[in-house]
Amino acid sequence: MKTNEIRIFCPATIANVSCGFDVLGLALDSVGDEMVVRKTNEKGIKITKLTGQDLPTETLQNVAGVAGLALLAESDHVGGFEIEIYKKIKAGSGIGSSAASSTGAVWAMNQLLGSPFSNLELVKFAMEGERLASGVAHADNVAPALYGGFTLVRSYQPLDIVKIPTPPELYATVIHPQIEVRTSDSRRILKTSISLEDGIKQWGNVGGLIAGLFTNDYDLIGRSLVDHIIEPIRSILIPGFDKVKEDAIGAGALGCGISGSGPSIFALSKGKENALKVGEAMRNVYEKIGVDYDVHVSKINTQGIKILEG
Repeated sequence: MKTNEIRIFCPATIANVSCGFDVLGLALDSVGDEMVVRKTNEKGIKITKLTGQDLPTETLQNVAGVAGLALLAESDHVGGFEIEIYKKIKAGSGIGSSAASSTGAVWAMNQLLGSPFSNLELVKFAMEGERLASGVAHADNVAPALYGGFTLVRSYQPLDIVKIPTPPELYATVIHPQIEVRTSDSRRILKTSISLEDGIKQWGNVGGLIAGLFTNDYDLIGRSLVDHIIEPIRSILIPGFDKVKEDAIGAGALGCGISGSGPSIFALSKGKENALKVGEAMRNVYEKIGVDYDVHVSKINTQGIKILEG
């Protein structure tokens, strides 16, 4: 690896994971962005290349630029950085496009500086990119991208992140219907208060999901992948959602829900064979509706960001 340049893969992520709005997330292995980050003598951050998506390259309008500036402000590095972004995650897809750029930038910069910052500090920097993208500095995408696997944001004030074990046979299937649902829009329609009854159901499911992940109890994971609060509202924005969910579970998925703010829909399955069958069931729904889509079948990425050779 060159001392002044690094090339990385930054994974797509599934946030919320049904019952864990803004606190649970997981990293995918089969889809993600690639980035090249290099040290420069010139101060500040420059986005020198951006391919794959029509996104701004102005530093203050790009999530990688904003996250990078947050790190630089806390660093004793006298120079700056150049960033090349090769987007493979579509913006507005619901699988952490902005988080991949934000986390990739700060993780690579930290590597080039000799790792002065902890993962927890990097999450704080990357959250500034999320603030730019959605208006809210949430961590449920950036945390799994940085830590790998499943992560729980136990607290935001102060920030406290827990990495959760991943059962070895757990696979994710994600279908992305080719419509855009902006995170800021999908947040705007949410209620700001919930009933105690719904809260109790949701807390039980979050606890059940965490317990299932720790004990490799796939049935418990499935029973816990239920969202009583966010999904009933956001699913209205996603055509065919109820049918996709019904058919995914019918095909063997443990559970199914909205990935992040949508429109992507995720399912978790035990084993690759089940995950592939679930993908076929999801495909069939959108074939009948006539909506274009992408499908990703992936093991859970327990490493997070990876260095690429060359």
